[in-house]
Amino acid sequence: MRKTIWSTLAVILIFLIWYLAADRQTPFTGNARVKAIATQIVPQVTGTVTEVLVENGQIVEAGDVLVRIDRRPYEIAKSKAEADLESATQDVGASSAEVSAAQAKLARAQSDLDTIRIQSERVFALEKKGLVPISQADNARGQLAESVANFENAQADLEKAKQRLGSEGSENPKIQRALAALAEAELDLEWTELRAPATGVVSNLLIAPGTYARSGQDLLTFLDATDIWIEAYFTENNLGRTKIGSTVEVVLDMHPGRVLPGVIESFSAAVSVSGGDVAGDLASAPSTKGFLREPERFPVRIVLPGYEAGNAEDDLRFQLNGQADVIMYLGDNGLLNMVGRAYIRLVSIMTYAY
Repeated sequence: MRKTIWSTLAVILIFLIWYLAADRQTPFTGNARVKAIATQIVPQVTGTVTEVLVENGQIVEAGDVLVRIDRRPYEIAKSKAEADLESATQDVGASSAEVSAAQAKLARAQSDLDTIRIQSERVFALEKKGLVPISQADNARGQLAESVANFENAQADLEKAKQRLGSEGSENPKIQRALAALAEAELDLEWTELRAPATGVVSNLLIAPGTYARSGQDLLTFLDATDIWIEAYFTENNLGRTKIGSTVEVVLDMHPGRVLPGVIESFSAAVSVSGGDVAGDLASAPSTKGFLREPERFPVRIVLPGYEAGNAEDDLRFQLNGQADVIMYLGDNGLLNMVGRAYIRLVSIMTYAY
């Protein structure tokens, strides 16, 4: 009996030592999720949806038209603005045709520049992380520079057209108001087409032709597929030895039986607590219950090399907020690393059942 007790205590002690060492060398968490940027597509103009050009779950490319809003009220507004400009220029004895054309060209160049700038910023962000080739980033810089040049040329053409009206005509308040109204009408007309901001997927599509779109209110959800990561929550005592670039292994519930290599990309510097401080009030500590306090968990961002962006041709399929299990290897202890690798592979097999 005594031998059994001592054997049990020895096993418990060994397990405790292993647990404490593994918690620092090979920490594991099942509290992890697949993450991507979810963007709400919000119309800038109000009107009836006339066309829905995508289906739920469809993969789209940057710049693809997703939805069209009834253009007729905005075409009428543009025609009225052009007529008002013609009337204003006639009042000062000038022709507005050239100015109107230059104004339309400038509006289009502005829209193109905004789209290219958004797409380029996404590529530059991925370049900083080393997730896209330099050639792709250089192409984005070239497109952005070309778009900026086109916009500046359009501005110059409009300025020349204004100057041809004569100094008195171009500075006339009536013409200035008419030009501003025409620019606004051109922009509203451009906004009747909602476009994809990047390569991604349309999610939870709940609209159809006839839906009334309101300016400033969410219309559909778009998932950006250009930046995908795993967000794993570890306790504070797991993170003492972690650093950017540390190796990890990941099991996705979506793909049971597979163990995927990953690396730590970044850490979050803070988390929200229930007893958060309020400006002007005294510091408030978060509440704790029980003999042992609840450990705080911090998110660690992990990328899977080769799968930083979603691709329909990949052998992996990602689901936003899909669950995952993650183990980190933070030291050179061969025994702990071996046990950790065996454990994560056992977890990958178990995911077939739950």
